[in-house]
This record gives sequence, C-alpha cells and structure tokens, in this order.
Amino acid sequence: MSEPAPTRNQTRRLGLRGPDAVVARCRDFCRDALTDWDWPGSAPSAGLTDGERQLAVEDVLLLVSEAVTNACLHAGGPTELVIRLAPAQPGTPEGAAGVRIEVSDRGAGIPRLRPRGAPGQPGGNGLIVIDRLSHAWGVVRREGGKSVWMEIAAPVPAGGEPGHALGLPYL
Repeated sequence: MSEPAPTRNQTRRLGLRGPDAVVARCRDFCRDALTDWDWPGSAPSAGLTDGERQLAVEDVLLLVSEAVTNACLHAGGPTELVIRLAPAQPGTPEGAAGVRIEVSDRGAGIPRLRPRGAPGQPGGNGLIVIDRLSHAWGVVRREGGKSVWMEIAAPVPAGGEPGHALGLPYL
C-alpha cells in the first residue's frame, strides 16, 4: 500500500531566539519539513532522478542559509522561520508543489540587490544567490520588523539526460 500524498498548503514555524547555530537549526528544520512532505516528490512519481531531487533540496537549504545569515548580519538576527508547501503551479507535473520560505527579523532596513562585491572579497552575494535560485522573492514590512520571503518552484525533470541541469526558472 502506498503512502497518502501530503496535504498541500502545509506550514511549519520555528521561533528563533539567540544566535547560537541559528543557520544550522534553520537548515535542519527545513530539511525535516521537506523530508516529511516528500518534497520535491519521490523519484518515480515526480519523474526526477535522485540527483535532481537532492539538488532541489540543496537549493532550498542554500536559500535558507543566505536569508538567515543576512538577518544575522544586517538585522540583529532572525526571529522566526516559516516554510510552506504551496499548491502546484500551472504547467508543472501533477502534485508538484513549490515551497515558500519566510525569514522574519526586527530590522527596519529593506534588502536591495547590489552590484557584486570586489572579486576575491567575501560577502555581498547573499541577495544575488536568493535572486538567482528563487522563483520570486520580496520583503513584507511587519510591526517591529520585516519578513523576507522566497518562493521556490517545484523542479521539472531535465528530460532524462544524465548530468543535465534541472529545468528550473533560474537557469
């Protein structure tokens, strides 16, 4: 007997206090949610190879790392992480759902894309990574701070060519 498909529009929240290993906690929290939701779908039903599935999960975790790190560096640290399993978008395989990540903080500043930093110098690329890997992203002002949100589209199989990149919107 097969497992029932996960209910779409699921949401998980993680309240955050203190800077201790916050990036690792957020990555682990999201990895657990994606595993529980079987995102982006089990290999046979989603038409994805194990490698494609792993790349999609790693992209989500990289986005989480970048957003949480930005909150730590520029806004006094994150206060909450939310991950949502979104309904499938038109044109994606049946049952394919995207993911929405929200990182809230107490900072008043609104993140803006900047030109790349000096070659060989660390930093300055977090929003560039978020912009490239997410389907869409933005900022919502909230009482006492803001939330940076990112939407990640469900991956589309590359067409069976070994080693070929996923057909995601950012490529």
